[in-house]
Amino acid sequence: MNALITHLLFASAILISPIIAHADVATPSVFGDHMVLQRDQANPVWGWADPGEQVTVSIGDQQHKTKANRQGDWRVTLKPLPAGGPHRLTIKGKNTLEYDDVLVGEVWICSGQSNMQWSVSQSYDGDLVALTAKDSQLRLITVPQVGTQEPQRDFDGEWSHASPDIVSNFSAVGYRFGLQLRQALGVPVGLIDNAWGGSAAEAWVKRDVLESNRRYRGLIEHWEETERTYDHDAEIAKYETRLAKWKGDGSKGNRPRAPRNPLVGQHRPGNLYAGVLKPTIGYGIKGAIWYQGEANASRAHQYRELFPLMIQHWRDEWDQGDFPFYFVQLADFRAEVDKPVDEDWAELREAQTMTLDRLPNTGQAVIIDAGEDRDIHPRDKHTVANRLARWALARDYGFDIDYQSPRFKSMQVKGSKAVIDFNHLGDGGLRAFDTAEIKGFAIAGEDRKFVWASAKVIDENTVEVWSDSVSKPIAVRYAWANNPVCNLYGRNGLPVTPFRTDNWPMITEGVDHR
Repeated sequence: MNALITHLLFASAILISPIIAHADVATPSVFGDHMVLQRDQANPVWGWADPGEQVTVSIGDQQHKTKANRQGDWRVTLKPLPAGGPHRLTIKGKNTLEYDDVLVGEVWICSGQSNMQWSVSQSYDGDLVALTAKDSQLRLITVPQVGTQEPQRDFDGEWSHASPDIVSNFSAVGYRFGLQLRQALGVPVGLIDNAWGGSAAEAWVKRDVLESNRRYRGLIEHWEETERTYDHDAEIAKYETRLAKWKGDGSKGNRPRAPRNPLVGQHRPGNLYAGVLKPTIGYGIKGAIWYQGEANASRAHQYRELFPLMIQHWRDEWDQGDFPFYFVQLADFRAEVDKPVDEDWAELREAQTMTLDRLPNTGQAVIIDAGEDRDIHPRDKHTVANRLARWALARDYGFDIDYQSPRFKSMQVKGSKAVIDFNHLGDGGLRAFDTAEIKGFAIAGEDRKFVWASAKVIDENTVEVWSDSVSKPIAVRYAWANNPVCNLYGRNGLPVTPFRTDNWPMITEGVDHR
């Protein structure tokens, strides 16, 4: 208990000021009772003490000694441990910290915006899922939402066993993903949830990384102008005036909304890197799962570069190699359309898919069948988590299961028909779901005007596409809309990845900060 108190008091102190006078050995809150260390790899342990103070870190039969540097920082690296426990992690300087019930297993970061943050209690069958959450080998910790340009060294949080109360408020996608791993692997699993609803990808990247890249000059200049001109006190005063008038008018109509300070929010470049990610960077992990993109849809073309940059930046900062990074493609959302159109969510999905070919050890869960047209937060998080878990179980843990949605491979034109080949089909080829008629294809001729098309599976990995109104097709699109009506699947139950065969200009090209 004394160790825990020391731990929390120190955590509070470092959030207040970057300049600390250290009296006791302390660690960030990612280390503590009930934590999970990543198995079979070296695990860094770090913290603070008086400058020059000798620190000894022990676990099992390991003992590591170091001295705090002139700034009071210290760090050791534990030798790889097999799955199991419980262990006691002891950190001794002038005082002693003892963290009990430490397990060794698989550790994953669960990150992104609101669809990753969305809790178990808010998802389908959330009450049932929480009710059955009684696994002392599944451990959870949540990083609070702190938006700042000042790198934080700690956060207010602690590891907990999976229990009904804890799970109910934890990320639904994260928990269900971890549960699949826990049940399949039979080893402890630790989940670190740091998602923040509405967050933009650039907020998760260190500011100077963006500033050093000319591609993001417009984005940075936009925020520099906001930083120069935004006056939150003035905005609060305006709000209070509007509120008083609204009350004076009998509270008719919608209540005025209080202003949100963009300088401490989840969109400002670098804010979430410094305030949310930084305190956990370096902690031993297996990989990360990610559900985000909605906030960047209006800048989908920029996302082609920004998203891979963010992933590589995380990998560079963690210094644990090209760890697995599995992400969720945007679901279907908004109104269905009666004719083929260009829409930003379709372009964002394409940018996400392109990441698979840009970076190694990445994977995409396609959920074009799991959205809700009137709700940006679809309640079906089970499907999302399962498709992410397929990637991890197949790619990282050696299970022989299908994991990747079928993807466009090539197109040939034969007369008035386009013949589309797919890869990543698994066993059994392609099929239409629900109806015999394949829906979701559009085709264009030399006029570049898309019309709905008929389609037919002609062998295991090939679809024939045509329209009576297009005699010489030159391009095909599938599921290309914010909320496409589409039903082509692999026989393994995974939906075909939305795609286009053309490279014609997109509506989000040139948009750099909206």
